[in-house]
Amino acid sequence: MAEKLKLLRLYLVLLAIVTLGRWLQGTYAVPYDRGHHVFSIVTLTAFSALYYGAFTRRGLGYSLLQAVVLAFLMGVISQLVILLMTMVSYALGLQTYFNYGRALNQPDESAAVPFAVALQLRLGGLVFNAISAGIAGAIGWVAGALLPQRPGASA
Repeated sequence: MAEKLKLLRLYLVLLAIVTLGRWLQGTYAVPYDRGHHVFSIVTLTAFSALYYGAFTRRGLGYSLLQAVVLAFLMGVISQLVILLMTMVSYALGLQTYFNYGRALNQPDESAAVPFAVALQLRLGGLVFNAISAGIAGAIGWVAGALLPQRPGASA
């Protein structure tokens, strides 16, 4: 696990930057429609899972299962960050992108979402998005065959 977390250092730094940007946009009342796509944790995770899957295949010789597990770990970490930031938003009584109705897939995006509902939705996202990240890692691993072999590696 320590090896995987060491490998994910760049991703974790990017995740921290995107999370902070998303948090600040919400707390500074940037309209959700105008800013939600600028700092997207889910998009960051999806692209990172693809790239990590591809590059770990060629650069580190990862198997498909290893790439999927790494990407799944990225998805779990990302969703735990989203869950934590949602809980912090509620605990501090702040309106952020983490507890905004549309971010929680609610039909009335301006209505307050009860904490229990938000928590339930975030836990569902933890499962679904972690699995989705694993699938993205598998796709990246397959696409990694397109990358050139590292010097000295056997075909």
